[in-house]
Amino acid sequence: MGAGILAFGPILLVSVEQGFVFSLLAIGVMLTFKILDIADLSVEGTFPLGAFVFAKMITQGLSPGIGMALGFLAGCLAGSLTYFLYKKVHIAALLSGILTMTILHTANLRITGKSNVPLLNFPNIFDYFGGKNKLIILFAIALVIKLLLDWFFKTEKGYLLTVTGDNEKLVRALGENPNKYTFLGLVLSNGLVSLSGSLMAQFQGYIDITMGQSMIVTALASIIIGDTLLKNSKKLRLTTRAILGAIIYRIIYGIALHIGLNPDDLKAITAFIVIIFIAYNNITAFRTGQKQIKKGKREYAKN
Repeated sequence: MGAGILAFGPILLVSVEQGFVFSLLAIGVMLTFKILDIADLSVEGTFPLGAFVFAKMITQGLSPGIGMALGFLAGCLAGSLTYFLYKKVHIAALLSGILTMTILHTANLRITGKSNVPLLNFPNIFDYFGGKNKLIILFAIALVIKLLLDWFFKTEKGYLLTVTGDNEKLVRALGENPNKYTFLGLVLSNGLVSLSGSLMAQFQGYIDITMGQSMIVTALASIIIGDTLLKNSKKLRLTTRAILGAIIYRIIYGIALHIGLNPDDLKAITAFIVIIFIAYNNITAFRTGQKQIKKGKREYAKN
């Protein structure tokens, strides 16, 4: 048993590191899914977009920092395309995301001209720190993004972005155009997802056209896990929940690999994880509702 625990140590470390990589993906999807209440499937195209833009820049001799920045901007542009299809062409949000994802599949192939590019012989952001302490570097990046977003949500624009998802009429009553904040949310969301993709490219040392598959499920699993396991803590912000959820999800994923589950089955396992946590939330909500109804009946009977 002790040997098994020791053998799981490296897997745990990699799982936590990948959790921080995917935490940016989870935060990005959180902006659309939880705040704007939009099902944006374009993330399955913008995640590899960030990786492919980074790969193109790095193979052309530019620095990793510039590659990541351009990857982020490319994701922002992709988010603006989804917004254009959704709000200007009046295509349903779900279909707009699918169309953007489809367009990006071809665009990603055009960027590098290949479906798979190895990056091990090119510099990455971890090289700035001697190629070590990946966990600390990834933690620092996730922390900076979290703090910046937490600050943003305290500003007027951040508040209006949040309100837009809850009540567009209120935003209009305040003299603002809610479409502006829908645009802002989609742009920021896809920019963060692309940034996550550029980090994954550096972490794994290669890019592949299929790396965006199931990213929406991964992000939703992270969000749902974070909300479920930590729902009783009122002090945790949405960004913190997304980060912790992504880490917990990757640890579960690592455990599944460690106990010998077939890697080909992991996509189905991911879906089952989401189903289990959603079912748990629904059951909990139902029981809470029943308790409140019973409490209301008792108070009514007393009066």
